[in-house]
Amino acid sequence: MITKKDTFAQLPKELERRFSELYIGKHLRKARITKGFGYSCLSIFRLIFLLVFQYKNWFQALQSKKAVDLPKKDTIYRFLNSSTYAWRTFLLSLCQDLTGRIKKLTSNNRVKVFIVDDSLFSRNRSKSVELLSRVFDHTEKRFYKGFQLLTLGWSDGYSFLPVDFALLSSAKKENQLNGVDESIDKRTSGYKRRLEAQQDKPSVVSALLDHALNAGITADYVLMDTWFTHEPLIEKITDKGLFVIGMVKQLKQRYFIDGEAHTLDELFKKAKRTMEKKDLLGSIHVHLAKGRQVKIVFVRNRNKKSEWLAILSTDTTLSDEEIVRIYGMRWDIETFFKCTKSLLNLAKEFQGRSYDLLISHTTIVFTRFILLEWERRQNNDPKTIGNLFFLLCEDVKDMNLESALNQLLAIFQTLAEANVCLNMELFKSKVQEWIASLPNYIKGCLTISVCES
Repeated sequence: MITKKDTFAQLPKELERRFSELYIGKHLRKARITKGFGYSCLSIFRLIFLLVFQYKNWFQALQSKKAVDLPKKDTIYRFLNSSTYAWRTFLLSLCQDLTGRIKKLTSNNRVKVFIVDDSLFSRNRSKSVELLSRVFDHTEKRFYKGFQLLTLGWSDGYSFLPVDFALLSSAKKENQLNGVDESIDKRTSGYKRRLEAQQDKPSVVSALLDHALNAGITADYVLMDTWFTHEPLIEKITDKGLFVIGMVKQLKQRYFIDGEAHTLDELFKKAKRTMEKKDLLGSIHVHLAKGRQVKIVFVRNRNKKSEWLAILSTDTTLSDEEIVRIYGMRWDIETFFKCTKSLLNLAKEFQGRSYDLLISHTTIVFTRFILLEWERRQNNDPKTIGNLFFLLCEDVKDMNLESALNQLLAIFQTLAEANVCLNMELFKSKVQEWIASLPNYIKGCLTISVCES
């Protein structure tokens, strides 16, 4: 009566459907993530993917009653530590497929953007992690041990997808605590990512954009915060055929009007005032040092009314309001970082020392977010990713298959003790009530056989 399924096949029903719909197995094979024998890579991938929805990390899973059905610890770590798997190819292939599906749901006139930002990838209690370094956290104004998670995202204003990422060690040798494992084959994808980790951020940003464009993922603008909005990187991005919209701050950088250099303060005084919108303080057209014309829009700082912020756009045809609206889409990546760290166990489930493990697990965490985002998009769901995540967690956690069967037996035992004569209608109603009370992922495991007699 009940179809036997492996422990790691019991995804929430909604995600199980998306898993098949997005052809996760096909994208894994495209990235050469395959095995010749034993558990398949797709099965191991699904198991790791599922951990967070059971409120468990790998150590807790091995301590649970289901440990006898799980692969051994070495199987999981060999999968995560492989330097030959092209995890970047997998993520780009998945996002290319998904952006194509999303574009069919929206107008061709809808603005699509790439978003670039970095966040702290903390491993503060680690000592022997490969390429571990001291990195500065600009939020708390102190150094931590770990990496900088430089992420390239794609957004259409409703859905955000993490397209690519790089885990950067410190560019300064004095801040690098550990080096590269010399035993790594220099022909592998893992070694190339180790070389990437030691490059400067602007070079890596340009490379991430090249990866996305070469994979067939397109956008109209690149959104950046003040750390990245500098002329050399702006020139590299515009040479790729993309417009840049980014916030700038008062540094030594100068802007030119009729050949005269000006600071941001001087530009603010010269800017054409906007009377219609009280938070739009004005705008001005200027040239960068190499002659590129840009438009700078000044807006009020809502956190401190007496100050202003400056947003630069290389697309000078946009109105002030449109530049501010498009730049507001950059906030999607901030909510993405919050979700992956707080809910999806980024950098928390596995404590390996290999750089390959950090890359593979981060890719799986990003895949969790992508499937949640696609589920929300398909259902036109007003819930946030966090709301949807907790609903799916409760669906898995509330009842397992063993508890469901015990509940069914308890119903029949209660009827027997009450000396109730079971006719077919009563039997069907009780079974239907029991099925209705089950979580969705258990309902998907049940195929009640039909008897002709």
